[in-house]
Amino acid sequence: MNQDILEQNSDEVVIPYQRRDAHQTDVVDLGIALQQRSNTMTAVEYLRSQNVGHDVIERVLTEPGRRRSWRT
Repeated sequence: MNQDILEQNSDEVVIPYQRRDAHQTDVVDLGIALQQRSNTMTAVEYLRSQNVGHDVIERVLTEPGRRRSWRT
């Protein structure tokens, strides 16, 4: 199953594989903030320096609707 696909059960949205690593969540959130405050290249360089995978970097910086960084 693709972990980025959202499933809908009636009125509820279910995220099948929500990130559980709090440190990684913080790193990605900071990368997104850097993109908003500075530029995309700064965010990419930061995320790469933190060993975030290319696919995750591309998804979170270019497709905001596919981000999984929702905290409960």
